[in-house]
Amino acid sequence: MNIFNLFPTALGLYDLDRDFTEKEMKFIKGQETRSNMGNTTSVDNNLLDRKELKDLRKFVDDALAEYFKAVYAPKLNTKLRITQSWCNYTEPGQFHHKHAHPNSFISGVLYPQANKETDKIYFYKDGWQQLKTPTEEFNPYNSDSWWMEAYTGRMFIFPSNLTHMVETVQGTDQRISLSFNTFPVGEFGDAQSLTGLTL
Repeated sequence: MNIFNLFPTALGLYDLDRDFTEKEMKFIKGQETRSNMGNTTSVDNNLLDRKELKDLRKFVDDALAEYFKAVYAPKLNTKLRITQSWCNYTEPGQFHHKHAHPNSFISGVLYPQANKETDKIYFYKDGWQQLKTPTEEFNPYNSDSWWMEAYTGRMFIFPSNLTHMVETVQGTDQRISLSFNTFPVGEFGDAQSLTGLTL
């Protein structure tokens, strides 16, 4: 038997090929925060625009360009623009609620501080299922959720409508994630077909 992955969800996995610098971590850990559902988040929601994170911004921009080209292969002059970027701070015993990212096209999360032994991110397949049968062995086709290891330096890029969450943090270390939203800008459609659009 051959199984063809028809209309799959593209989850991009990237690893930062260096350690976070002392300057970057001081900036990330020094942010003013506000309450979030289950944890806290930075008041500043444009962190990747700050000079202290300019090298991380290049890493994220390069990864987004690679993802967009591989998944969407745009014919016209179109690219992704980061619209917001913020940090989430989750203490032991806290969690990050189940959510997706409205008003965004592609989202991502980079981990400045996470424990490979205990930290995970869970992704969910939402929607009604016509038939549900007990499963002997779970796989990406029959699962309602799937978790991936979250560790320092790892980054995920995914469609913004993909629901995700973080369970209660174990151990003694704070988990920090740097999240971002994007929207495509440039040329879309075709003027002759009356579908042309420039953003």
